[in-house]
Amino acid sequence: MKLIIGNKNYSSWSLRGWLAAKQSGLHFDELTVPIMGEEWDRLKHDMGEVQPSSGKVPILWDGDAVVWDSLAILEYLADKVGRERFWPRDEAARAMARAMVAEMHSGYVALRKEMPMNIRRRVDLPGVSDQTRHDIVRILTLWAEARARYGNAGPYLFGTFGAADIFYAPVVTRFATYGIAVPGFAQAYMQAITEHDWMREWTGAAEDEQWVIEQYEQIA
Repeated sequence: MKLIIGNKNYSSWSLRGWLAAKQSGLHFDELTVPIMGEEWDRLKHDMGEVQPSSGKVPILWDGDAVVWDSLAILEYLADKVGRERFWPRDEAARAMARAMVAEMHSGYVALRKEMPMNIRRRVDLPGVSDQTRHDIVRILTLWAEARARYGNAGPYLFGTFGAADIFYAPVVTRFATYGIAVPGFAQAYMQAITEHDWMREWTGAAEDEQWVIEQYEQIA
């Protein structure tokens, strides 16, 4: 398998796809293509015939199969290695995890726009919009419910590391970047994510990247 990702400092969707590939336990080759650069333009051109929504990362190649959406990549890999590697075994927990992942996948537009992922930076925001504040409160509420109901088996949202953690990991980096104050249970969860070996690997690589995308360095 080959996983094509964008800049590790900026690309939250690439992080999700990469964590999903790591979680699968399968071997994959990693290709980082700086988004907004010449390599990225060339890749989008080359991908035109096989990727209808060309211009997005991550992209997973596995033989004749091409998967170009982070959630689709996670589900594709879950089918290959067993869904229990990604999703809780308990039916009620699994239902909540699926809903949380779907909400992250399609929602929180204000937070994404106002607080773009930028692992290297630390920014003191003077404030956030009402819409972003609503997104933050909603996320913390979901984290609290998942941890309270299903988190007894470990430090992650549903106890053990899984799909929900994969999809909310970029939010953890955003909260750190922009100094978002969170309650104690969320601090503990963020610490667990930050100290995960895969997150340490990704963060270290992001900090070593030389690419700078000016539009992502600006705060909306």
